[in-house]
Amino acid sequence: MGYLNPLQVAGLGLRSVGKNVLISDRSVIYDPDRTSIGDNSRIDDFCVLAGEIKIGRNVHVTVYCNLAGGRSGLSIGDYSTLAYGCHVIAQSDDYSGESMTNSTVSAHFKRERSERVEIGDHVILGAGTMVLEGVRLADGTAAGARTLFLESSEAWTMYVGQPARILRPRSRKLLDLVEDFERERRAE
Repeated sequence: MGYLNPLQVAGLGLRSVGKNVLISDRSVIYDPDRTSIGDNSRIDDFCVLAGEIKIGRNVHVTVYCNLAGGRSGLSIGDYSTLAYGCHVIAQSDDYSGESMTNSTVSAHFKRERSERVEIGDHVILGAGTMVLEGVRLADGTAAGARTLFLESSEAWTMYVGQPARILRPRSRKLLDLVEDFERERRAE
């Protein structure tokens, strides 16, 4: 139990992997050749990653998160956090009844929706937040627990609810802290 060691991480066959990456030995990456993970990022227990995925630097994907990049893909910017049990879904079945659904059915019987999801820098998603296909979460977006994003967000804004609605602006003070953090890291 714990995190894979650097040799194990290198052996996963990821498209690219940065330095100091931590990946739980209890997480699953289904398409490692389509997955990139930046420096100092961390994937915790019971996370599932599948499809086209790009994770930036200093990203924390906490326990029980599901990143479904599908064909279109998803990206997560630097210094972003997905709290417990978040779901980011770039591909979904058609629920209308006009086509068949699920992965056991041949593609020509289905009508899937696949649209890239982009999560910017300094985004924090509270526990249980869900982001659906085609959504772009702008830099600095913050979401309370169980927020549902059906539409893209405004930068440096806090959201709550199902569907997501604006709560208030978010402070940018953390940008000053990032400069201090990176300066301190370089001095080590």
